Amino acid sequence: MSRLLKLSLTRRYRFAASHRLYSPAFSEQENQRLYGKCGNPYGHGHNYILEVTLSAPVDPQTGMVANLGELDPFVEREILEPFDQKYLNEQVDEFRASVPTAENLCREIYRRLEKFPAARLERVRIEETSNNSFEYAG
Repeated sequence: MSRLLKLSLTRRYRFAASHRLYSPAFSEQENQRLYGKCGNPYGHGHNYILEVTLSAPVDPQTGMVANLGELDPFVEREILEPFDQKYLNEQVDEFRASVPTAENLCREIYRRLEKFPAARLERVRIEETSNNSFEYAG
C-alpha cells in the first residue's frame, strides 16, 4: 500500500491598498488614542505582501500540491482585483462596517481563499510593513 505524501505550498502575492483605522463606535479622542496616526482622516497606504499556504497530498501524476495555473487566477479574482489600488474603507464592502486593520484584512482574505477547491488552505500571512506581519489559520 502506498502512502500519499502531504506537503505545503506557500505562494507570495503583492497588492497596494489604503485604509483609515477608525471606528464610529468610538469618540474622536478614543480613535486617536487607539489608532494614532493610522486614523488620519485622509487615510494612508501600504504595499502589502500576502503569503498563501496550502496543503494537500502530492498528486502522483503531476507531482504538485496545487496547480499554480489554477491558484494564481483564483487569488487574482478573489483578492487582488477587489483589494489592489483600493481604499478599503469605502471600496471593499466588508470594511464598510468593520475597521480594516491588518488583522481583519487577514481574516477576510482567509475567508475568501478557503473556497479554493484543489487544496486545503492552511494559513494566510500579510506583511503590512517591514515591522508588522499578521497570520491567520482559520
